[in-house]
Amino acid sequence: MLEIEQRLQAIEARNRRVELDKAWETSWSRRLIVALLTYITIVLFFLIAELPKPFVNSLVPTAGFVLSTLSLTYIKNRWVGKHNR
Repeated sequence: MLEIEQRLQAIEARNRRVELDKAWETSWSRRLIVALLTYITIVLFFLIAELPKPFVNSLVPTAGFVLSTLSLTYIKNRWVGKHNR
């Protein structure tokens, strides 16, 4: 009986970790952090490449990234619904 309880506790602990991972993947905190890191990386590239207006022009690819993350949730939900039949 002790072995069953230990296995059950291990499964419950794993489920909690999986739920937290899923929550992180869809969180606004993660999206904002990745967007900020994307913006900084692009600004640095534009500065090194000596391209004009690096701080303004870096907003376009960063905005594209954020929009793609928003649309991916919608697309994922449609895909899951289609394959869950």
